[in-house]
Amino acid sequence: MKRILMLVSLGATLCITSCQSKKEEKEEATKFLVTNPVVKDTTTIKEYVAQIRSISHIELRAQERGYLQKIFIDEGQFVKKGQLLFQIMPNLYQAEQQKAQAEANFAEIEYKNTKRLADSKVVAPNELAMAKAKWDKAKAELALTSVHLQFTEIRAPFDGIIDRFHVRLGSLVDEGELLTELSDNSKMWVYYNVPEAEYLDYKQKVKANDKPSVSLLMANNKIFNHEGIVSTIEADFDNETGNIAFRATFPNQEGLLRHGETGNIEMKVPFKNALLIPQKATFEVLDKKYVYVIDKNNEVKSREITIAAELPHLFIISKGLSTDDKILLEGIRLVKENEKIEYKLEKPEYVLSHLELYAE
Repeated sequence: MKRILMLVSLGATLCITSCQSKKEEKEEATKFLVTNPVVKDTTTIKEYVAQIRSISHIELRAQERGYLQKIFIDEGQFVKKGQLLFQIMPNLYQAEQQKAQAEANFAEIEYKNTKRLADSKVVAPNELAMAKAKWDKAKAELALTSVHLQFTEIRAPFDGIIDRFHVRLGSLVDEGELLTELSDNSKMWVYYNVPEAEYLDYKQKVKANDKPSVSLLMANNKIFNHEGIVSTIEADFDNETGNIAFRATFPNQEGLLRHGETGNIEMKVPFKNALLIPQKATFEVLDKKYVYVIDKNNEVKSREITIAAELPHLFIISKGLSTDDKILLEGIRLVKENEKIEYKLEKPEYVLSHLELYAE
């Protein structure tokens, strides 16, 4: 009998202990984690789609008509200023130069003979002037043929990289026909478009003579190893897009960047006394952002907020909250409007240092 009583007593004790344990777990499970917004100086990164251009990118065209006799370089080759690139067959222009030289020699002899006669008062001064004019014209035509002959040689106007050829050896090229392009890639101009509101913020934050630095995220998702300087802003906004073009200059000593590449400009935007909250504490309704605020009666109240900028795991808030507000950090989907809850208040500094732990 004693044994039976002991077993009954033990069972009751275990049952009570188990029930208390479950009740404590239930109470613990209904405690929600709450924190406060915090004010800190921070910096955000804004990205803009960018077009990469050489500081000099030109077309090399034939200046005379003729057969392409020689090509001295190859596609993609680096060339120096003044280097001979193409040779158009010069025979016709050489013959024209020889003819012009002969005519200039004849006009010179005629002028000298006329001058001797004029000095002896045999011919009138007008004849001497006519002979001088003929000689001057012949010299001018000779100089012109020299220019035409010189144009049969196409030389590099600056150091750069040769692009693809648009003609082949032996082609008959017309005056003005495109031969290739030449790019000076020692520095690169990177263009990107900035919306009007962000342009105004930029101009208000940056002093007139300051030239902020920016980074370039290349197409392989790696940051280019040199920073660029915002060197100029275009004069007018694009009325269709509401954007204005910025230009940043990047050094390119290694030649990694080429004309026509794309990427993203990353611009640092400082925020002083920014009000920060974890992204996890927000929810969205009809494209508007909200948080749950815990009032003095421990009741849950939804509140709309305005987001100024986004950081990893964080939002910068411009409107709707203060540092005195208590916002629900976890369990957003488990509560209802005006519901009374129990919560644990976690310091915002601790929450910020463990953001990845709280992030979904």
